[in-house]
Amino acid sequence: MTRPRVLVVNNGTLSLKQLRSRLEELGSQTEAVDVSSVPARLGGRYRAIVLSGTKVRAYDRDYYKPLIDLVRSADVPVLGICGGMQIIAVAAGGHLAEGPQRVGGYEAQVDTEEPLFTYVKPTVTVFHRHTLYLRDAPPGFRSIGRSAHAPVEFLRSDDGRILGSQAHLEFRKDGLEILRGFAQLYR
Repeated sequence: MTRPRVLVVNNGTLSLKQLRSRLEELGSQTEAVDVSSVPARLGGRYRAIVLSGTKVRAYDRDYYKPLIDLVRSADVPVLGICGGMQIIAVAAGGHLAEGPQRVGGYEAQVDTEEPLFTYVKPTVTVFHRHTLYLRDAPPGFRSIGRSAHAPVEFLRSDDGRILGSQAHLEFRKDGLEILRGFAQLYR
């Protein structure tokens, strides 16, 4: 059986190795590219796209334009993690706000009827390492998870194809189970 290929876009995360390892543990084959070298089209080579976290500027629309063009034109599931979610949200008209610095495990409540959360309970503990938060879902998206400091802890496009997580899912057991839910979307 051929393992589904996932394009992992490295936006400068410190945990690329862990993210790829988790996806591969779930049965996917990953290929990583830097944001500056994303393909213009997938050409049927990949079953999903994952956007890593970043320390780069989510508001730099020119820098991220090729990535956003790919996300919008692709016909596969997309998951943005931390800065990856923020890039997607800002491109859709969302706004980020400064919040308290959080590093470590934090609880979030999720909408368990969402396929992304098939394998978790209504309250998950996920890993955070950031200070910027999306306060409201942008047009065309809705919040599907929330926490004390992040009203949009998880995000879903209205068509269900594009998802986002404020948390770093490559860490902690609940993160792995949420990635398992994402993997079911492209199998």
